[in-house]
Amino acid sequence: MSGPDRLIVCASHSPGMMRDVEHVYGKEFRDGLARVRALVEEFAPDVVVLFGGDHRRAFRKVVPSFAVALSAAIMAEAGRSAGALRVPPEPARGLADHLLDAGFDITVCRDIELDHAFAQPLHDLTEGLAAYPVIPVPINCATAPLPTPGRVLEFGAAVGNFLDGLDERVLVIGTGGLSHSPPSLEVDTHDMSDEERARIIAAGYAAAEKKIRPEWDRAFLDALTTWDATRLAELAAVATEQAGVGANEVRTWLAAGAAGGGKPFECVSYEPVEKWITGMGLAISRR
Repeated sequence: MSGPDRLIVCASHSPGMMRDVEHVYGKEFRDGLARVRALVEEFAPDVVVLFGGDHRRAFRKVVPSFAVALSAAIMAEAGRSAGALRVPPEPARGLADHLLDAGFDITVCRDIELDHAFAQPLHDLTEGLAAYPVIPVPINCATAPLPTPGRVLEFGAAVGNFLDGLDERVLVIGTGGLSHSPPSLEVDTHDMSDEERARIIAAGYAAAEKKIRPEWDRAFLDALTTWDATRLAELAAVATEQAGVGANEVRTWLAAGAAGGGKPFECVSYEPVEKWITGMGLAISRR
């Protein structure tokens, strides 16, 4: 059985964008978001499957490669309030059971508090955290050892197999990347206080503005437009060396694309925004 349409959206996120409340920077990227948000509204999903990373906040001492949240909230951050996510119990549990049956030893999370990796795309692409039921699917993109890109593609495909059996319209989101190297993630530690994180970010922010790598970003987006899975996996495997530690978040794009059946993407916008320390990309696909 194949379910109804599936819309796949992959988008960069950045706390710098959240703090840019006057919209001084990133006009091209914001314009792209507005177009995709209108598309999401027209699509009217029944449920959202959201692949996101973690910035060593939700997962510190125990770091799963893959997880499914059965209940979750969003922490207050960058001027935005905390809030609960509407996680649909039966589909979330069904996805967890399916992945375990498929040979993925996922972690099941309850009452987990997630950060902007999950909050920002919901704010950017929908009317807010409570607009639609959301199943958060964390993928480790920050704390070594990371899941290999090949395994991430297999994981995404397994999620897609589950979605094939749902009689619902599903919005699949992959969030993070493209090239960037947040100072707090350059420090090889599994635990860090919020105060220490803020200090490290402030000290290294100016240098981070110069660590965007448009050549790598465009190579990744080009491979996405043809869904060249081999090339995408190759680029993700060298993300740290060629595009900064934050570029490892493109694993969520690999998972989202595979969950959408591995269809070619349309690149909606790309803009290297130094003040947000990130190569900001946005791409969509539909199944």
